[in-house]
Amino acid sequence: MKLKSMIGVFLPPLAALCGQIAISPVERPHAVSSGETVPETVWVEAESFRDHGGWVNDTQFMDQMGSPFLLAHGLGKPVADAKTTFSARGGKYTVWVRTRNWTAPWSDEAAGLFQVAVDGRNIPCEGMEFFGAGSGDWSWRKGGMVELAAGEHAIALRDLTGFDGRCDAIVLTTEAVDSASLEASPRPASKRPPLNAPKKYDLVVAGGGVAGICTAVTASRLGLSVALVHDRLVLGGNNSSEVRVHLGAYQNIPPYPRLGDVLAEFAPAAGGNARRADVYEDGRKMAVVKAEKNIDLFLGEHVNGVETNGAGRILAVRSVNTRTGAAMRYEAALFADCTGDGTVGFLAGADFRMGREAKSETGEPSAPDRPDMVTMGASVQWFAEEAGGGDGFPFRPWMLKTINEENCTPRLRGDWWWEAGLGRDQIAEGERIRDYGLLVAFSNWAFVKNFCSRKREFAGKSLKWMAYNAGRRESRRLLGDFILDQNHLRNRDLQPDGTCATTWTIDLHLPKTPEESKFAGEPYHSNSFNEKIWPYPVPYRCLYSRNIPNLFMAGRDISVTHVALGTTRLMRTHGMMGEVVGMAASVCRRRSCDPRGVYASHFGDLKALMEKGAGDGGRHPRQDYNCQKSLDPDIKRHYEDSVKNRIK
Repeated sequence: MKLKSMIGVFLPPLAALCGQIAISPVERPHAVSSGETVPETVWVEAESFRDHGGWVNDTQFMDQMGSPFLLAHGLGKPVADAKTTFSARGGKYTVWVRTRNWTAPWSDEAAGLFQVAVDGRNIPCEGMEFFGAGSGDWSWRKGGMVELAAGEHAIALRDLTGFDGRCDAIVLTTEAVDSASLEASPRPASKRPPLNAPKKYDLVVAGGGVAGICTAVTASRLGLSVALVHDRLVLGGNNSSEVRVHLGAYQNIPPYPRLGDVLAEFAPAAGGNARRADVYEDGRKMAVVKAEKNIDLFLGEHVNGVETNGAGRILAVRSVNTRTGAAMRYEAALFADCTGDGTVGFLAGADFRMGREAKSETGEPSAPDRPDMVTMGASVQWFAEEAGGGDGFPFRPWMLKTINEENCTPRLRGDWWWEAGLGRDQIAEGERIRDYGLLVAFSNWAFVKNFCSRKREFAGKSLKWMAYNAGRRESRRLLGDFILDQNHLRNRDLQPDGTCATTWTIDLHLPKTPEESKFAGEPYHSNSFNEKIWPYPVPYRCLYSRNIPNLFMAGRDISVTHVALGTTRLMRTHGMMGEVVGMAASVCRRRSCDPRGVYASHFGDLKALMEKGAGDGGRHPRQDYNCQKSLDPDIKRHYEDSVKNRIK
């Protein structure tokens, strides 16, 4: 059996951090003489605080920096304290805090300052009064000493700025340690063996976005036992209230107009990016999943390990709980990677690509002459609205001085085109990309409120929401037996195993040039380049791995080129992919075959299921917003024919 861990891949010194624990003394063998004090080290994981107050648990970068962490995301207003308690034997303890100065790549000034208080007493950082300044890397910062009696004590994180200060963990120790030894130390929870999930499943679905929900619900309705494992507490991925991207493209169209019926049961009735939280109807998604008796839902579980048999077949996946650090293990016959980043496939050794293929490799007219690592970026969306009397927003020293009258964005919304990280590694540099999105959004709003010639228009407006979960468009693409490319799409080179149809244009994003944006720094606005295509049925062979025999994929990590991803990356298309994968998994179980066997010998079974659909047959809200209706009247007609009896 072979176990691979994402932590080990990206950050070997922090491999032991894949498990976390809330509060735990580290026991060390020690010969104790009469009256001698036993040395003690107490770990307090920030994400496991009993009361997060106004801080949020940021889980996006665990595979790079080793842990979830608490983030003071207050839009410039200090958030309420995070609080918890711990037990100590008593003595003089040195306090250490693992943190990061997120503005360090762009400024000498720190944005996210905070204090650590023990029993109400503020503990200063060595050399300064606050934590959150200093290095731009995650590191342990030494604080002051505190004398504690034996028993229970209180600890709190006190945000000072509201500008995204962050704390990973706190250590209180009576021993002589340094930052390097703490960085290398295994955290207590890493010593605990993983718990096995309640049973062995027919299908484990990793990722609870639109694709994962549709995969799990469809498979469940066709009789499979399913584990749906999701790293957040809210389902929906980019279509959740955490990211707020609306659905796009058509569903319920030929060649299988019943594909999309499951999606219609939980998809929001209204569209629009960066709107109020209720627009994204998180509750509907959760209700549909929880109504399925064959689904065991595991929320707040980050998949970071895969067990294989040494020949590629996945035996189990592992996760770590994003609040308690407890590890879990899920066994199954089949697995579906709906993580978006191809995490399960990557850990299992699946063939994948990232970035753009060369024109010489694919023959695609829109491919570059040479391969590169350019991807589409991630959006940190935001919106502002009437504040009821006015709300100031000061310009801080760490904000960009390069945003000015010529290049500022005097708007109330940062939409899809507010896009960072184009050309950067969307996974390895994920936190930096998200942070740059925060930086430019805060800097722009501060300029508009204080210096812009139109500032009077914004005097009564207040920044109401900004995503701290970045909406990522592209990262790894897992390779299947067929790789869909631009020529298949533009030439309508239809394959015999076509499934759900992609209907969006080939929509590729590139950063605006300095001439276009009037901004000389790292780009944060994008252009969209579109090529209209006729609806194209995505081949089934794009939905399973070519070298991991029991792995499906649905979502933006399917087997396509960078150019073809421009059309398949829309979330309604993802939902229909998930329905197809759920159906194919049922064929695998019934026919005792792997995903490839469905194509080779049993595609007729899958075709029959796609023709029938897996919806509940009920009436649901219309699903035709953000569909490029003006471009595709024929698609609109097919949609109307398919859903005329199912629209509320």
